[in-house]
Amino acid sequence: MKRVTIQDIADELGISRNTVSKAINNVGGLAEGTRMRILEKAVEMGYKQFSYIKSHSSVILKPESQSKGEIALLCGSVISPAHFATLMLDKLKRDLLHWGYTLTSYRVEPENFLCRTLPLSFDPNRVSAIICVEMFDRVYDEMICSLGLPVLFVDGPNKRDGISLPADQLYMDNTTAITRFINDMLLRGRQSIGFIGDYEHCQSFFERYTAFRYAMLMAGVPVEAQFCIKVNNREKMEEALEALTDFPEVFICANDFVADDAIYALRKLGKSVPEDVLFCGFDDSPNSRIMTPTLTTVHIHTQVMAVAALHLLLTRIEVPDLDYRIVHTETELIYRDSTRI
Repeated sequence: MKRVTIQDIADELGISRNTVSKAINNVGGLAEGTRMRILEKAVEMGYKQFSYIKSHSSVILKPESQSKGEIALLCGSVISPAHFATLMLDKLKRDLLHWGYTLTSYRVEPENFLCRTLPLSFDPNRVSAIICVEMFDRVYDEMICSLGLPVLFVDGPNKRDGISLPADQLYMDNTTAITRFINDMLLRGRQSIGFIGDYEHCQSFFERYTAFRYAMLMAGVPVEAQFCIKVNNREKMEEALEALTDFPEVFICANDFVADDAIYALRKLGKSVPEDVLFCGFDDSPNSRIMTPTLTTVHIHTQVMAVAALHLLLTRIEVPDLDYRIVHTETELIYRDSTRI
């Protein structure tokens, strides 16, 4: 069966490939009616990012015009414009409105976490479902899950102990691109590879770290403990890097923000990237494309994550007794100057 392409959708609608690409990648600049017409055609034709929607949920194919309630977005920290979730939530908010739901944001403050209380304006009685972003306190998350409402976590607390939350969970693929990157580095003769980032901070960081360790193990290449730096904070990172007597050939970082801080710290130590150390981040944040050197990273398809989040939320609302689902969406390794490729 022929794989549907962006050009196929453009030809079907009689519009440019660029217009279709803008709609699918949610980059803005299109009228909402045009964007929805393109996305509906993509679903109809079975474009790869949306093909499962037709076969798995009639709920998503039957939009509602009347108001059906509130989806509460609980955020454990301020989500900056550079955060991968920003574009995802922008699309999700518009799509939920199309299906009759409003997305309302609530900031979970430090005192809420400490006292296990809900944000002051949050009213469970008017909420149809909850989506959690940057919510990594397991005990607090378990309290959220006990409210009797459908809950979706976008990322979540690490599962180092093998315990998963009783809720639907959405992640990006944290394994494939890192495994490929390590194998590429090994083929280039780069045997000394380290990892920077607190892998217990969240499940995504934990999956990226375990992917790194597993890929090295399967290749039969030892990992030096001193090159695994378990910090996210810039100040502590500088101290950890300064304490090293030697440096690996390559550092993989838990995300682009960690990579940016690490590169800054290395420059203070007189080291250059990529001349002295090669670097790979994760997220493909806007800054990764303009920093010097531009950063090799892993691109997250935020549009796909928004579609998956919509599907998980609406089907959970429709069928509350479904088994809990854990979904990983595709990611893509992007090589740039920090690895000289």
